[in-house]
Amino acid sequence: MKIAVEGCCHGELDKIYETIAYMEKKEGVKVDLLLCCGDFQAVRNEEDMKCMAVPAKYRTMQTFYKYYSGEKKAPVLTIFIGGNHEASNHLQELPYGGWVAPNIYFLGYAGIVRYKGIRIGGLSGIFKSRDYRKGHHEFPPYNPDTLRSVYHIRNMEVFKLKQVQMPVDIFMSHDWPRGIYHYGTTEELLRKKKFLRQEVETNTLGSPPAEELLAHLQPNYWFSAHLHVKFAAVMQHLPKGKASPRVTKFLSLDKCLPYREFLQIVDVPERPGSSDGLEYDPEWLAILKATNSLQRTTPVLWNPPENNGLHERWDFSASEAAMMEAVKDLNGELAIPDNFTRTVRSYDPNRPQPHANPRCHTNPQTTELCALLGLTDLCAKAAHLSEGSGRAAPGEEEEEWEDGQSMGSADEQSEYPSDTSGMSRSFNPDEITIEDEWDEEPGEQEMQELEVISEVKAAVAFQTHRPMVLPKPISDVSPSHLSHLSELAPTAHSTPTTAQSQQRNDEVEDPASVTRILKRNSDEAGDGSGRGVTPRLKRRNQVIYSAVDDEDEEAGGRTTPVL
Repeated sequence: MKIAVEGCCHGELDKIYETIAYMEKKEGVKVDLLLCCGDFQAVRNEEDMKCMAVPAKYRTMQTFYKYYSGEKKAPVLTIFIGGNHEASNHLQELPYGGWVAPNIYFLGYAGIVRYKGIRIGGLSGIFKSRDYRKGHHEFPPYNPDTLRSVYHIRNMEVFKLKQVQMPVDIFMSHDWPRGIYHYGTTEELLRKKKFLRQEVETNTLGSPPAEELLAHLQPNYWFSAHLHVKFAAVMQHLPKGKASPRVTKFLSLDKCLPYREFLQIVDVPERPGSSDGLEYDPEWLAILKATNSLQRTTPVLWNPPENNGLHERWDFSASEAAMMEAVKDLNGELAIPDNFTRTVRSYDPNRPQPHANPRCHTNPQTTELCALLGLTDLCAKAAHLSEGSGRAAPGEEEEEWEDGQSMGSADEQSEYPSDTSGMSRSFNPDEITIEDEWDEEPGEQEMQELEVISEVKAAVAFQTHRPMVLPKPISDVSPSHLSHLSELAPTAHSTPTTAQSQQRNDEVEDPASVTRILKRNSDEAGDGSGRGVTPRLKRRNQVIYSAVDDEDEEAGGRTTPVL
């Protein structure tokens, strides 16, 4: 089975599907499934745009609304997770997953499904320690704080995933598992992203909860995005008990832009005799049922149950009987129903409504699943919150768990000592800001190289699909042992090569000598001043490095571009 893996989507569905179609035609293959690793941006209308935490210049409708309205249909089954630039009000309608458009499926806050016998799991959002222990208390209309905290992952979802005992084939997260960079070509990563060196050397880059899940789940493949760079690694896990040690192949990809490595086709063996459609996973359903009483929609801090004598129950893993009970609840039918329903109007270019205000909507898919399994519809429960305030209803903050566990105090420290959400925090005197996005500042020689590339960029040939090539697994995390590791095969870029561009390519004596790629194209960063593909770079006063606030860091990142 051929699976296309996409990095950050940023609403560019048309371009992604066009690229897949081109690769299928050129290589004579058929892509069975597309996996998108976050920043999907399922924007249906102007209301959804107001629920995206992005700078105003990036609030564009893109193309998803066409798939939502039925004007277009996804040509390949698409499964995605959420990132930190999403129409959060839309995704919150589907906390346990569901269809956002025909043939496009969201995994929910966290989830596991099956496709042709392959178990595919994912965790939406990025890690921020200050919100990690809270409930999902943010619902539209958002304020400036909840607009960002809504996409921060919660320990409730990580706790559920830690109950999974059966092998997982593929797992997706938006930000990287902390430490994964030690298992690949680390120096190549630092060559591309110089400002990440301090975090890599101190092992503070990435998500600690994702690191824990990687050690627990040990999937065959782990796919991520967020840092806008292609990076491959192989991690050999320590054996669990008498079982053979497992190996995880990690791959992160760039965002969908011209001349960026944003798409990779991976060959995954399918299991004979499996259903061809998308299916619920019995173990995951049983875990959802078992942990439903732990769900909260308040900002009160929560600690997972532990085997410390304080809780009647701390193990919520699924027994065979619990899995059979979950299947029985679905009348023995595991196939995910094709029950997509539009809950809001779709964007109409001829009748724009820029003044529409976001509202909280329930989704019939969630309502139906909750009724079958006895789950809590979190959107429906949001009616108990003060409108838009994110505060609990009277008396709700004083609740205690049924097993006697206190929900904690806001003064308690997080289990993780610092924020390591994938945003660099190192002091980098060369880093500059291009409006809302951080990047490295090219020197004079690099500027000349960019000008040369600008002149011949149409001659750069489209890099086609080759089999996924990964380095041998290693267990030594010392960077000195990583020099022999090789990279993945070249990934696909955006627009297929036209006949004219191919002719120009033939005229270039040595296209391979053009070793650098454009970081932005003129359409993305142009300001109308005729400065070409490279915008004027502004150096920021170094004093600001120590004073940048969290909102700026999430919107643009201190050193890592996120949009």
